[in-house]
Amino acid sequence: MRPVIGCLGAGRMGRGIAVVFAFAGHQVVVIDFKQREAAAFEALAAEARAEIRSTLEILSRIDLLAPELVATIAERIAIVPRQQAAAALPRCDVIFEGMPEILGLKQTALAEASRLAGERPIIASTTSTILVDDLAGAIEHPGRFLNAHWLNPAYLVPLIELSPGKLTVSETTARMKALLEGIGKVPVVCAARPGFIVPRIQSLAMNEAARLVEEGVASAEDIDKAVIYGFGFRFAVLGLLEFIDWGGGDILHHASRYLVDALGDSRYAAPEIIEANMREGRIGMKTGQGFMNYDGVDQAAYREKRLAAFAAALRAMGLARDPVA
Repeated sequence: MRPVIGCLGAGRMGRGIAVVFAFAGHQVVVIDFKQREAAAFEALAAEARAEIRSTLEILSRIDLLAPELVATIAERIAIVPRQQAAAALPRCDVIFEGMPEILGLKQTALAEASRLAGERPIIASTTSTILVDDLAGAIEHPGRFLNAHWLNPAYLVPLIELSPGKLTVSETTARMKALLEGIGKVPVVCAARPGFIVPRIQSLAMNEAARLVEEGVASAEDIDKAVIYGFGFRFAVLGLLEFIDWGGGDILHHASRYLVDALGDSRYAAPEIIEANMREGRIGMKTGQGFMNYDGVDQAAYREKRLAAFAAALRAMGLARDPVA
């Protein structure tokens, strides 16, 4: 029996998560947790159903879903008003909170939802900005609470950043990881820090791209082309830290020093961990140790596997060419 999923809030995140789990065969109840008149709720529910149906039809048109399954999957998602929360929440095995990013609003909603649900369901916030420990105090039985940060569009992006809090019990994190892996997602666990992993990295990259336009380095079109066909192409295969090891941490060390001097800006300085790795000889693959440990790794086979992944990406982009005879 697949777990029943609850989505607290009928906004875009709740609808997206509902699609993900319904696609994977789960029954899902989306609870509009805002107090509304009956007519206002019916209007919202009709809008949510239409968006869910539209999303499933898009997945069908892009060959991720057979057209005849659209209606079947949509029927797995129920949308109910706040007045039915007391009946709906205890039936859920896992509840994802997707209320607006307002601390007090989330705390109030989570406090009431955790009380109504009882102590059995796992509860996860999907907040992109608020730390899990700032919300945990609102939860009855907070050991079953953690943050699960989804990246939009939730029904396509595989990654979910799990952030357990000080009160989260390890079993909660393990159960959530298993649930997400079971529907084809890729969960990672990170400490409760502002920005998690991806938002911290992407905020730096996006701001730097904007600065390049501001400084007249290149046009917006060429900067984005460079990101898609260079930066994005490469890092869809190699992780950032893996890439440091691939080329050698010494290259990053020296390149960072040059950029600091040439551009007169300390934001390009390497962090202390790069300096420490240099001092201790953890340069990367060529020394057998960097951010990753390469002891016992067949490096030639490893490199060829990564190159094959690059070749597959090249073919997927329509850029692979046959050699000239």
